[in-house]
Amino acid sequence: MPSRSSARLAALTVAAVCSATSAVVLTSPAHADSMRIHDVQGTTRISPLAGQKVTDVPGIVTATRTYGSSKGFWMQDATPDDNPATSEGVFVFTSSTPKVAVGDSVTVTGTVSEYVPGGASSGNQSLTEITKPVVTTVSSGNAVPAPVVVDRRSVPDAYAPEGDTAAAGSINGLTLDPSKYALDYYESLEGMDVQVADARVVTATDPYSELWVTVKPREHRSHRGGTVYGSYESQNTGRLQIQSLGSTADFPKANVGDTLEGATTGPLDFNQFGGYTLVASRLGTLKSAGLERETTQKQSSRELAVATYNVENLDPSDATFDQHAAAIVHNLQSPDIVSLEEIQDNNGAKDDGTVDASGTVNKLIDAIVAAGGPKYDWRSINPVNDQDGGEPGGNIRQVFLFNPERVSFVDRAGGDSTTAVGVTKVHGKAQLTASPGRIDPANAAWANSRKPLAGEFVFRGKTVFVIGNHLNSKGGDQGLTSQYQPPVRSSEVQRHAQATEVNAFVKDILSVQKNANVIALGDMNDFEFSETAQILEGDGELWSAIKSLPRSGRYTYDYQGNQQVLDQILVSPAIRRGCDFEYDSVHINSEFNDQISDHDPQVLRFRP
Repeated sequence: MPSRSSARLAALTVAAVCSATSAVVLTSPAHADSMRIHDVQGTTRISPLAGQKVTDVPGIVTATRTYGSSKGFWMQDATPDDNPATSEGVFVFTSSTPKVAVGDSVTVTGTVSEYVPGGASSGNQSLTEITKPVVTTVSSGNAVPAPVVVDRRSVPDAYAPEGDTAAAGSINGLTLDPSKYALDYYESLEGMDVQVADARVVTATDPYSELWVTVKPREHRSHRGGTVYGSYESQNTGRLQIQSLGSTADFPKANVGDTLEGATTGPLDFNQFGGYTLVASRLGTLKSAGLERETTQKQSSRELAVATYNVENLDPSDATFDQHAAAIVHNLQSPDIVSLEEIQDNNGAKDDGTVDASGTVNKLIDAIVAAGGPKYDWRSINPVNDQDGGEPGGNIRQVFLFNPERVSFVDRAGGDSTTAVGVTKVHGKAQLTASPGRIDPANAAWANSRKPLAGEFVFRGKTVFVIGNHLNSKGGDQGLTSQYQPPVRSSEVQRHAQATEVNAFVKDILSVQKNANVIALGDMNDFEFSETAQILEGDGELWSAIKSLPRSGRYTYDYQGNQQVLDQILVSPAIRRGCDFEYDSVHINSEFNDQISDHDPQVLRFRP
């Protein structure tokens, strides 16, 4: 996935500074008198009055936003109509600190606009607003309309309607059916005060003072309190993002499984970082579930333990080395081989041509020793400067750590950043032409992306081929709340090509030695049920071992309330058919607000 911080910082620079920038505007605005909020909202996602000027629209102010670039207030009609498809609330974009207070009865004259958070290219739904407003306060101290209670009974089980093929798959023009589809239900409440009660946290508080809850406690519940995303048809309709209209310093530091006890109330907004969001004017009280970080089982003397761990853009300037080392030594029990992703070069994001990462790796190795772990050795191949994607100047790459007391690495010269590793037959056994080596680095599948690192290891006299991967990220894919349903996953095209290359390389090994021990692991940036995984698995050349876990435990990442698989360890038939392997997704990061990486590591233990 793209870095949350880089994506958010980039977006905040353009976020609602000018609400009309991404608006639907008619070339000849019409004048409409005596309109109510439900007339402005209409029965579809796009206001029937978009681009038109409306006069003296009445409402009660329910909340104000006085910070950021999207200043304004929400107002709600005190006398709603009887159509459940029409929202009775709307956001009034003032661009400066609003001069109204909660409980004011106001009338607003302005232009109806459809603001698309993230811009039209994002594919996001739009937010109906009144812009360039002239606000008249009629009276103050009025009762605010009671919030709509959002709970497991009110939210439909179906997520979204199929998009209109005549509109390129958009659902914008479809009449809302809030009793049938969750996205329609939430849209029918856009701008209105809503309330959730005793809601369980399913994504921990992030650095931007946001968290996710579920209003459906039993919906695909994980064994640790989250909500598992198990298929493209299991979007999990009970998820809802929570922000606060108050001070971020007071925002609860929640972990997965915690509860916001009591009522959390505020207007229902829509933003580019998750879609429908309850912006709380009142937050429930945080009750901790006491979630603790997991520790895997120690491998036996006869078991080889192989792990994958995305350490999230690690470079020598980071303050997380001791924590990563403690995780590897204590939570992962010092695996024999650790395939690391996102190791940056020695000066991190400074883009000065540096590609060597020995400083980064050795700092981690020293920290592991200080934490009581083994003195790991390591192998990697420096990328060509700025050719492997990721943070510009960072030159992320995969690195193999291995414990030389337990396993040996077969060094075979010839591997470099641009030379393709091959497979030969020696004494009836498969052998890499270079170790370490990179898989077909000149292939277009790897353009601006990490090239797989292949290495040959020996454990108790048995050869094990390990392929470290970090496939193309999901950046650019449309979100689950997109106006296009189903959303377009554009990043798959390159990832499928990469998966095809990895599978072909494994086939080369198995064609020489069908009983070879092959492990392809890393941040695959795709789900265990995805087509990417199916291509990697091929016709049985590999199998994703996370599928050996119960469905409630299949996750390595937590994104927008969905616990999901991005990191995988795939094994060849010789390992799978042995039936003596153990697999563990070690949850030390994804569920916690103080995570040191956004990925959980994975460990495979088996007897070659």
